[in-house]
Amino acid sequence: MSDRGTVLVTGGSGYIAGFCIAQLLNEGWQVRATLRSLSREPQVRKSLEPLCKPDDRLSFHTADLNADAGWPKAVEGAQYVMHVASPLPSSDPKSADDLIIPARDGTLRVLKAARDAGVKRVVETSSVAAIAYGRGGRETAHTEADWSDDANLKDIGPYERSKTIAERAAWDWHKREGGGMELCMVNPGAVLGPVLGADFSASLEIVKLILEGALPACPRFGFPIVDVRDVADLHYRAMLAPNAAGQRYIAANGYYWMKDVAAVLKAGLPDRASKIPTSELPDLMLRLSALFNPVVRGRLFELGKKRDATSAKAQSELGWTPRAPQDSIMDAARSMIALKIV
Repeated sequence: MSDRGTVLVTGGSGYIAGFCIAQLLNEGWQVRATLRSLSREPQVRKSLEPLCKPDDRLSFHTADLNADAGWPKAVEGAQYVMHVASPLPSSDPKSADDLIIPARDGTLRVLKAARDAGVKRVVETSSVAAIAYGRGGRETAHTEADWSDDANLKDIGPYERSKTIAERAAWDWHKREGGGMELCMVNPGAVLGPVLGADFSASLEIVKLILEGALPACPRFGFPIVDVRDVADLHYRAMLAPNAAGQRYIAANGYYWMKDVAAVLKAGLPDRASKIPTSELPDLMLRLSALFNPVVRGRLFELGKKRDATSAKAQSELGWTPRAPQDSIMDAARSMIALKIV
């Protein structure tokens, strides 16, 4: 396949980034990926083998969101950048700044380096976290016109604040200093689907906990679901579509409560059904456990709040077609079992 050009993918060892890299290679692009340490390169190449041929069209460069070094060289000669790297912890950090500063400042480092290198377009991975928080739950689905209120600390956590602040900073900088470089956003919900190794989205901890029988019942937490393969595909479409410049695109396909995820797993994995809880945990019990568990306490603001989001814009403008959430849930479970993660 002929060389179509060069794309830089940031955070090359990450879950979404792996599928973005694979799609780009399969479509004939040269791909550069950033890592905080090149010692990760063999592991990343190995994890990509089920999806693509990670040959000499894939190269790796050292760059960290917390430092300027490495970014100009990594982006040199690239036509496009997929900025996927952002901190995503499985629990809240000691300080919100541990997430906010690298997310915001790292984004600005990537954007500045891309502009200076003459990149045509940057596609940034934001999140529904930047759209649906700080304003309570609601029955109507959120759209790209909505923004999270990062100042309402009673209804938003450090991760959601980091994504909101980083995305706003990106748009503000682009308006002031972006020049001729184009920018667009992809805002995924909870990213599920097959895992390639130990590096996977914190969203998948939900599936892992349910499969392991670690929960006596399912708390009333919910989320819009999207498949990692479809997130990569939306990045690719947003990279190339002329009408995507300056736009946000939600990546989501259906809203699931934890008990809905458990029901899919119980039906699809009868040999594990006895460990999988499908009853709902009373709110009072969760609130009591939060007295002794700081992780639970930090997420109580989520309890019972529906924050759905619609991907109608991505589907109508970019021809994006997401797969069924049940398939994403089951593919996540089967791959975790195969890799002995659970």
